[in-house]
Amino acid sequence: MKDVRDALMVAHTSEGKLVRRPLSPHLQVYTPQLTSILSIMNRVTGLAVSAGTVLLVWWLVAAASGPSAFATVQGFLGSPVGLFMLFGWTAALFYHFFGGLRHLAWDAGYGYDLPQTHASGWAVVIATVVATVLTWGVGLWMLRP
Repeated sequence: MKDVRDALMVAHTSEGKLVRRPLSPHLQVYTPQLTSILSIMNRVTGLAVSAGTVLLVWWLVAAASGPSAFATVQGFLGSPVGLFMLFGWTAALFYHFFGGLRHLAWDAGYGYDLPQTHASGWAVVIATVVATVLTWGVGLWMLRP
């Protein structure tokens, strides 16, 4: 008996010739492109922003709960793990923000050409790096004695 999946691998070219290929290719079939990587990163940063917001809520609840709870949260956020999480949240927040601006431009009908799509994609990445480093640089500079 033939495997049912074999039937799903048969397709036709535009000339009508039979070829064997997956009906719905997955990530391992495609060569990664800037647009696909940015799309995946948009989803990942959306999850990271949500997780970071839970961290922010924990901090706010601790601040309202009293000095002991607030000191506990501050101790965690000041640790290397906490700082790494805050840095990641900041980067995810900026990426999601700049990516959202890019999508607003698309909604307005701008930037659909491939060169413009690549340029705006790199602009999102560069703006994310610059804004994250600038924010942390200013924040750390303000903490100096």
